[in-house]
Amino acid sequence: MSAESTPESGIPGESGTAGPRHRAKGRRRKPRGRRKGLLIMAWTAAGIVVLGGTGAGYVYFKLNGNIKSVDIDSALGTDRPTKVDNGSENILVLGSDTRSGGSNEKLGGGIDDGSARSDTAMVVHVYEGHKKASVVSIPRDTIVDRPECTDTKGDTHDAADGVMFNSAYSTGGAACAVKTVESLSGIRMDHYLEVDFSGFQKLIDELGGVTVTTTKDIDDPDSHLDLKAGTHDLDGEQALGLVRTRHGVGDGSDLGRIQLQQAFIKALINQVKHVDLFGNPTKLYDLANTATKAVTTDSDLGSVNKLMAFANGLKGISSSRMHMVTMPVEYDPADANRVIVEEAKAKQVWTALKNDKAIPKSATKGTATGEAGGVVSDS
Repeated sequence: MSAESTPESGIPGESGTAGPRHRAKGRRRKPRGRRKGLLIMAWTAAGIVVLGGTGAGYVYFKLNGNIKSVDIDSALGTDRPTKVDNGSENILVLGSDTRSGGSNEKLGGGIDDGSARSDTAMVVHVYEGHKKASVVSIPRDTIVDRPECTDTKGDTHDAADGVMFNSAYSTGGAACAVKTVESLSGIRMDHYLEVDFSGFQKLIDELGGVTVTTTKDIDDPDSHLDLKAGTHDLDGEQALGLVRTRHGVGDGSDLGRIQLQQAFIKALINQVKHVDLFGNPTKLYDLANTATKAVTTDSDLGSVNKLMAFANGLKGISSSRMHMVTMPVEYDPADANRVIVEEAKAKQVWTALKNDKAIPKSATKGTATGEAGGVVSDS
């Protein structure tokens, strides 16, 4: 059962297993290897900024100073897909692993090489009226032809054929990631949101954890996570372990991890709706402070006021009105650890979004899924 065929998967439920609810006891082993971020958390963080924006004076300037932004439009110039004036918006949401010291260095496996990597990418398409959305996950292991691009420092990076998708970010940062996604999809990205590992973990802790139900045991020493089938209240470290695990469930692929991420996102969105932030001003500020520190945006969203206005336009979208799919891919015949774009089916996805239409079921039917669907579920 795939995430595409079960759009409600990942919403926390009160049943689904006979086991008792318990605080998960994740293995506290030293993390190693690459750590996987959850990109859509940038969107959730934007929603929290809406709440944090109720303050004034010092609070406003403090939060405003937290936000990092990049001028992607200036870097990429005019050689881009045309903006579509149909009331919809497309947002590229990335999760990054910046290894230049601090907590991200620890989460990235203790390697302080000054580099940055994107390990999850999602195109969020908000339909006209802003009452529903489609989310298309792009596997980091997808082999693509990366276009020439100019980064926000003005440096130009040569095109490269047959490279992994996530090399775009590590080569030229946000601007080159956007350029590559636009090349793949033929769709203009209206906005860019990025969240890092440490920000994700801290935000989950500030929220008091997230409740999920696992239908199967998950045991992955690499992500220091050991969960029995049942309902768990995950703290930030455990939540990060869940969304980054590859070898604990399914076939150990990046595709399987994407299904876990999509299910977790729906659980998170549903839980956030029930948090009484206005009844606790201290918690409200702490969440807003953490969220604004965690995100990097495009320059059009680079202030509290702009981010608030943007997030206000999204807050009516519930998890039940989010259709989540993975970009249609197939396993690379030359390397079973990589995938390649299923061109005809992927075109159906991008054409639907460009025309502000629903993604047809035929676009994802029969594509590679990673065999991890239904591991996190509400039933």
